[in-house]
Amino acid sequence: MELYIHIPFCVKKCDYCDFLSFSKNSENREKYVKALIKEIKAVGLNEKREISTIFFGGGTPSLLSGEQMTEIMNNLYESFNISETAEITMEANPGTLTKENLDLYKKAGINRLSIGLQSTDNRELKALGRIHSFEEFLESYSLAREAGFKNINIDLIYGIPYQDFSSFKRTLERVVDLKPTHLSAYSLIVEENTPFYSRELDLPSEDEVLEMTAYLISYLKSKGFNRYEISNYSKEGYECRHNIGYWERDDYIGLGLGSASLVDEVRFNNISDFEEYLSSSHNIEKIRTNYEKLTEDDMINECMFLGFRMTKGINKEKFEKKFNICIEQVFCDKIKKYKNLGLLRENDKYIYLTDEGINLSNVIMEDFYI
Repeated sequence: MELYIHIPFCVKKCDYCDFLSFSKNSENREKYVKALIKEIKAVGLNEKREISTIFFGGGTPSLLSGEQMTEIMNNLYESFNISETAEITMEANPGTLTKENLDLYKKAGINRLSIGLQSTDNRELKALGRIHSFEEFLESYSLAREAGFKNINIDLIYGIPYQDFSSFKRTLERVVDLKPTHLSAYSLIVEENTPFYSRELDLPSEDEVLEMTAYLISYLKSKGFNRYEISNYSKEGYECRHNIGYWERDDYIGLGLGSASLVDEVRFNNISDFEEYLSSSHNIEKIRTNYEKLTEDDMINECMFLGFRMTKGINKEKFEKKFNICIEQVFCDKIKKYKNLGLLRENDKYIYLTDEGINLSNVIMEDFYI
């Protein structure tokens, strides 16, 4: 079982972002922490399974003070059966981290940071609507290392305004020189309901983005980063266990405003109205909504879609154990088709996409829907 905890606050919403986030003052952040703790206590009464990972996402969780994060973590430990080896990640943005808070985050139990850099080029950062410069990121990263954080992910986005191959190459090389344990690199998707969607953007061409992707994969491999998922790369033993849980469809509970959950093949999410959450967070039945009991077809579709995101692919034995049928019986023709095209391979344990198949993953995944 995993926990996801949503912290919806940002200093300023980035121009490409469509996540549930907004700016609130310190008084409202404190009210939210108190409401979140009420939900933690209420949910913990009914959940006795061991918690293997916790992920604080946002928004910008690092807008919470060290004292607030300590209070949240203390209540999590009191309310849930958290594994002694749990991976506990907190997302953070440069410009919001201080030495004092980092020390308290670590003492509270946070053992993995995910820092949103996106680019090392200040012109590109400004175009994205980021609040920080590369120099401010370097300061934040240095403070995190000094506080004793050994497991640090750096987030990057490419295919962004004003970027070309040379500037992306420079970003990647600068970041690798910092020796993070994990990198997430996402090609920009312009989402509806974002400022980017209504603008005419100066974006790299599709061919340039493909060139960036090819360089990203080969360069990180040469530097000892294993590509274990379409957009995620890690040093040996530093894969994000929380995200692997999502891709392998482990149960998880979402806490906080608008968070999503998957429990016993039922998906649901929390309400997204801030004031209503503040007043009702102690009442689980009132804040949870949009319940969906997954059918077997739903589960198989998710298993294929999420499994093909990972480079190791889909575990054939687990598939058969879950659905009482072997994967070749369900998808015999499609497996044969993509193997013949050189886009799919299999071994004794897994069916997985080749490097070329990963580049066409959206098309292939759609073809495996039943």
